[in-house]
Amino acid sequence: MALQLNRNSAPIRMRNYGRIVQDMIAYASQMEPGLERDSLEVYIAQCMRQRNLVWNRDQEAGVNRVREDIIRLSDGKLTCDSPAFQHILSQANTAQKKKKK
Repeated sequence: MALQLNRNSAPIRMRNYGRIVQDMIAYASQMEPGLERDSLEVYIAQCMRQRNLVWNRDQEAGVNRVREDIIRLSDGKLTCDSPAFQHILSQANTAQKKKKK
């Protein structure tokens, strides 16, 4: 399966994530649903969360915000409903609760 990305003509939609994350989302949105796509969604979310923490040091960068941004950047093609993504979401929420104590 050869997926095509029109890299040079597409503007960067969210500068805090960069072109590479945008290209990964475009690639994942063209893939068939399955385990490989779900794994890529989780990897993209982890990259986005890390970049969001660097870009916005004074704000809490939650997984829910990352999920909304993935849906927005993929124009609704990626939904982040896989069990692996839910597991990452629950881990992040647990880590935030421990950090506040």
